[in-house]
Amino acid sequence: MRHLPNLICLFRLALIWPVVSALHAGNYRVALALFIIAAASDGLDGYLAKRFGWTSELGKFLDPLADKLLIVAVFVEAAWLDLVPWWLTAAVVARDVMIGLGAGIFRLWFGPLHGRPTRFSKINTAAQLLYIMLVMLSAAFGVPPREVLAALALLTLLTTIVSGAHYLQIFTRRAWTQPPHAA
Repeated sequence: MRHLPNLICLFRLALIWPVVSALHAGNYRVALALFIIAAASDGLDGYLAKRFGWTSELGKFLDPLADKLLIVAVFVEAAWLDLVPWWLTAAVVARDVMIGLGAGIFRLWFGPLHGRPTRFSKINTAAQLLYIMLVMLSAAFGVPPREVLAALALLTLLTTIVSGAHYLQIFTRRAWTQPPHAA
């Protein structure tokens, strides 16, 4: 049972292709249903890992990887289909690339990066997931209206920028106060 959160993460990774394929084929209801399952699995694996102490080094790597790949893949496909603005997709992808590169550089020069998702990051992830769900809901059923989606796109952009800037500040502060390790 201790590996159940990791199996759920693998399941979420396996759902990325079907979600993107359904979106690409114009099966918005199927894409929405699969995306909701994937998003719910994120909450479930986190709950199980914390509640029962089923955390692992693999899980600490898999969970954020599954989240990032799901969000980036769906944003890029949705932008390709003109469901999501390219400027928002560029911001989402740039933030995740910046965080990934920053973490990789920190790891190489300073050693392991011990950290947890910040409050800003959790709010951003929730905003991105909600926005994409509502975009797919609109594509499938015509609600919510475009004006609501436009406002949520701006809110999602704001949380993406704030979260990215916060991570940049954290990496910079840690790098500034920690000497490089011997390679």
